[in-house]
Formats: sequence, structure tokens, C-alpha cells
Amino acid sequence: MPLRRPRVLLAMAPELLPRLFDDATAHRLRAVAELDPELVADDFGRPEVGAALAEAEILFTFWGAPAVDADVLAAAPRLKAVVHAAGSVKHFVTDACWERGIIVSSAAQANSLPVAEYTVAMVLLSNKRVLQLRDEYRSVRGLQHAWHLRYGHAGNYRRTVGIVGASRIGRRVIELLRPYDLEPVLYDPYVSEEQARALGVRGVGLDELCRISDVVSLHAPALPETRSMIDRRRLALMRDGATLINTARGSLVDPAALTRELATGRIQAVIDVTEPEVLPADSPLYDLPNVLLTPHIAGSLGNELHRMADSAVEEIIRYAAGLPFLHEVHREELDRTA
Repeated sequence: MPLRRPRVLLAMAPELLPRLFDDATAHRLRAVAELDPELVADDFGRPEVGAALAEAEILFTFWGAPAVDADVLAAAPRLKAVVHAAGSVKHFVTDACWERGIIVSSAAQANSLPVAEYTVAMVLLSNKRVLQLRDEYRSVRGLQHAWHLRYGHAGNYRRTVGIVGASRIGRRVIELLRPYDLEPVLYDPYVSEEQARALGVRGVGLDELCRISDVVSLHAPALPETRSMIDRRRLALMRDGATLINTARGSLVDPAALTRELATGRIQAVIDVTEPEVLPADSPLYDLPNVLLTPHIAGSLGNELHRMADSAVEEIIRYAAGLPFLHEVHREELDRTA
């Protein structure tokens, strides 16, 4: 039972509120906290928001939350915590929050689950050559075809899957791949050989990973040192017929080099994130038959948003009971996370 009912202010794009909460989760939040469920702050400068901000102990944030900077904190003397019902907090939690000692929680763990599930599904479908089989089956409709001769190279048995980055998602992908007869390898400069073995993988260099993997799956954060880490040279190292999966950040891959390599048809790709975030209408990636292009939906989509809301509400329940957050974000970790 809660020791007290903290005052909560919702901060996000207002149109997303009904997508985030189902009735049960909204009821649980109202049962443990004081809040106005009709007031959603997308601009802390609005007068009605300012009054609520002055009383708020917790900001419950989601996509579209405005930045919590020094001016906002000055108007929020009672604020103690930010609970984010999504992944990264980098875009709105400022240095002023850390300097004042605001406790920050994130639902990044909850959001990592659908990304990992999507990735594993794409690993299995890519090795099975589903895109090519679909297109070829359409083209020969109604005719007998020697599928086992045409696709003797397809399949998932003993394929090597290269995981780039032992992030939350990368580790979850490794875990989900365990039931399959696949051979995972890992590149992460912060993971020792002993730690890699504990994860059930073999640690390798990035060049070797690109060279030996049937699937290269990216799970590294967007940092200056990871920008275009998959460049022309490393794309050329990939095996003929191999698949590149990017569900992490578009900046990890040199976009021009990737487009040129894919246009040859030598490798295939599953691309959920790009740079820029929305590709121009004339990008060849929309139409290449060896590319599965999706609009950044590997993460939480549809009813998967409710999982993140549940995670955030659980954190507020813990806060109200005087317990520490389970998913606290630490300032020093931000330089190595997405």
C-alpha cells in the first residue's frame, strides 16, 4: 500500500495519452497518485500547466514531453522525480535535472522487448529468404517450381548471427536466439571475453563479425564514435547474401555506402531506422527487392505502448511506497546508451 499519494503531472503530446493508457493502467495510476487526467503538459509555459507544475512531485512523461530545463525546475519547487514511459530521456532531461538531484526512471527495458522480438523474427525470416521467395512465388504463380534447388542456400541451421552492441536489446536478442540452432557472436568494446562467454556468445572484432556473419544486427547507441561504424569497407566485408538488420539508429550506418551496396543486390537488409529519419521520396531503398524498409516501428507499437505505461506506473507505485525505482537512469550511463 502507498505511504502517500504524490502529486503527478502528465507531460507528453496530448494526442498520445489515449494511446498510452488502457483503462486498467489509468485506474492504477489514479489509485496511487493525485493528478488531473485531463491536463497534459506539452508546453510548461501555459498558465494552467504552470499552476500544476508548482505542485507536482513527479512528472509522468512520454513522447513529446517538453524539455525540463532550469526555468522549468525553478517553477517546480516540489519536483522530485521524472518517470518516463518510454526509452531515452536524453532529449528532454537536461543537466539542470541532474544538478538538482531529480531522480529519473525510464521504461527503456519495457521498450527493448518488442525491438528484440522484431529482430529475432527478421533474423529467422531473412535466413529463410522469405522476401525473395514471396516475390518469386508471385512471378511464377500457378507453376511448379524447384524451390529446394533454387533455395538450397536458405535456412537457419548453424547460421552465424553477429550482434553489434550488448545493450539491453542486444542482450535480449541473444537470449531469445538461444532455442535456435544459430551461432551468435558479439562485438562490444566494453564487454570482456569472460563477460561474452557468460552471455553465451563469442566475442569478436567488428571486422571479423562482418566477415563471418550471415546476419549482422545492430544494437549500439548513437554516439560520435559509433557514427557510420558500418561504412563502405565493412559493408564490403559482409558475405554475399548476408543480411544487415538495423533497429538501433540510422547514424550507425553510412547511408550512401549502404544504398550503393544494396543496389548491387549482393546483400539484403532489414532497415527500421534511417538517416534522415524519414527518407526522401526518391530514395532507392523504398523499391529495392532485397530491402525490407519499415518506419521505425520495431519498438513499442499499438498495444505494446501499454507495457511501457505499466512499467512507469509500477515505478510510481514503488515511489509512493517509499521504495527505490527499479529502472532508475543514472547520468553517467547516458554517454553509452541510446
